Amino acid sequence: MAQQPRFQVKRVYDTPEVGDGRRVLVDRLWPRGVSKQEAEIDEWAKEVTPSTELRKWYHADPEHRRAEFERRYRAELADDAAREGLARLRQDAANQTLTLVTAVKDPDHSHIPILLAELGETPEQGGP
Repeated sequence: MAQQPRFQVKRVYDTPEVGDGRRVLVDRLWPRGVSKQEAEIDEWAKEVTPSTELRKWYHADPEHRRAEFERRYRAELADDAAREGLARLRQDAANQTLTLVTAVKDPDHSHIPILLAELGETPEQGGP
């Protein structure tokens, strides 16, 4: 019987922990002020992040653009590269805990819940 994938979400500014398992950055841009060594990122999965254009469009008015952002982001996640990335993340999470790492201030109101839904998971917030 296949094990249920295990995902958790942490901000890149939180201290990495042994229980994080494999740490995957799921932001399009590298986080400001954090070195690669400090972040302890195992993979940078840009192919499953919102495009630069979509990200900028959404951030101009997130309160009123959320529903359309979700629709557009799901469409982006349907392309071949994103589908391959999602499949790889699911496979990795079936074998170990996978921590989706992000720099966004409020992961609950970002692309993270949509990404988790596409991965078939609900978020487990990490950190203190």
